[in-house]
Amino acid sequence: MSAAETADRLVEWLRREVQAAGCRGLVFGLSGGVDSSVVAVLAKRACRDEHLGVIMPIHSDPSDKGDALLLVEQFHLNHRDVDLSGVFDALLEAISEGAPRAAKDNLSTNNLKPRLRMATVYYHAARHGYLVAGTGNRSELTVGYFTKYGDGGVDLLPLGHLVKQEVRELAEHLGVPRSIIEKPPSAGMWEGQTDESELGFSYEELDRYLVEGVGSEKVCERIEELRRSNAHKLRIPRMPPPASRN
Repeated sequence: MSAAETADRLVEWLRREVQAAGCRGLVFGLSGGVDSSVVAVLAKRACRDEHLGVIMPIHSDPSDKGDALLLVEQFHLNHRDVDLSGVFDALLEAISEGAPRAAKDNLSTNNLKPRLRMATVYYHAARHGYLVAGTGNRSELTVGYFTKYGDGGVDLLPLGHLVKQEVRELAEHLGVPRSIIEKPPSAGMWEGQTDESELGFSYEELDRYLVEGVGSEKVCERIEELRRSNAHKLRIPRMPPPASRN
């Protein structure tokens, strides 16, 4: 399927999902990355004026906000700029009990960021009668590269069946700025953080394994390790079986 056909199909799918839910439109986070940019353009096409992109920096690289605003200007997106840095600092102060702040290896600290963003987009979703469109793709979902109840807390995953390379091809078709398509993917968890350095392999290697089933022994083992350890992120919460009536 061509990128044009994929785009048309996803736009129609988003329209149907919004209508079926009895909602008015879509809200999504705008990070300045390629995934959120593709979701933003698809949402604008699907819902016209009934869309909202929320830019949510938390001590973030200013260039990420710049890229998000570049997309806003080019595609005339409705948007809100909500700086959550102060909220993050206040929450961390209240709950950290003197623990180190924002250390690179402190996931309990850094995972607060996507969870604050999730709460923010759901506030706007409830206020406007919108569904939340997530930005996760097949590559990330397979290995659990997202925060549970953070960027994984969404209503729809329009890119969930596309590997990263397919997302980039879709971005090119949609006219997303080249600077966004080519920037190193990052979850924005800490300064200098990139997805590939944290995963331990490139998206090209991950995509090849998912699509063709091939890769180096080290990469294949790492992917399967992540798939197993993060499988809980894709399941609903477990419940005990009902008591027997006998």
